[in-house]
Amino acid sequence: MSGLSVLLTGLRMGESPRWHDGRLWLSDMGANEVVAVGLDGASEVVASVPAMPMGLGWLPDGGMLIVSSNDARLLRRAADGSTTTHADLGHLSRFPWSDMAVDGRGNAYIGNIGFDFAGGKVDTGTLAVVTPAGDAREVADDLQFPNGVAVTPDNATLIVAESYANRLTAFDIAPDGGLSGRRVWAELPGAFPDGVCLDTDGAAWYADVPNRRCVRVAEGGRVLATVDTGLGCFSCALGGPDRRTLFITAADWQDGAIMTSRERTGRVLTVGAPAAGAGWP
Repeated sequence: MSGLSVLLTGLRMGESPRWHDGRLWLSDMGANEVVAVGLDGASEVVASVPAMPMGLGWLPDGGMLIVSSNDARLLRRAADGSTTTHADLGHLSRFPWSDMAVDGRGNAYIGNIGFDFAGGKVDTGTLAVVTPAGDAREVADDLQFPNGVAVTPDNATLIVAESYANRLTAFDIAPDGGLSGRRVWAELPGAFPDGVCLDTDGAAWYADVPNRRCVRVAEGGRVLATVDTGLGCFSCALGGPDRRTLFITAADWQDGAIMTSRERTGRVLTVGAPAAGAGWP
């Protein structure tokens, strides 16, 4: 695919883009900010999260949730940009929390990588669910760096990117939010899937940092489209008025030093997509 455009520059490290209420919302992890940007490129900081923002989502009542990665909290943002604790995740893991998808019932599914990213011994991670009431529990374990999370439009299936296992993994979602029926949704040899989103054709887009691209795949792993960017691609989301624009958060990538770099090489790229977005996020 071709036709990449730049919507926004000046980010340190953009993650977890979400299309909501006519704008793209994202976490600038390196700047500890949540940013919203319109299709005209006008942006604003909508929340400050000192312990590093990650996954974003919205409850059915319109309340916004933000993963505060390094202090194990799920925050709720008020209209004035202030935040309160929606759920404490500290009893589930002391390690960094990652991406999140809030499904149509208000259940928030959040990944935990299971080790200290900066220099820690690599171990397996977990998935937690937080109910709309703020109750948190673990629902899956033994995941190899759980990253992007997506839920199908019928709230029946969850797909998580296992970055260190080179695959997308699926679960059935029970009425109480629990997960079962674990299976490989797509084997991705040589790929390191990060953020993910779904479309109306039943395909998934995933971002790939070291391979500097976003890829659209069918269930089973058949590649349907590839967007090469020349930049590390951290996440992607389908949005715009018809949800047929792919938004990509990307930045110059050499190694993990970008996590602490003061440089602002991050940007949001856009390209037209063959099918509209579906499900959550």
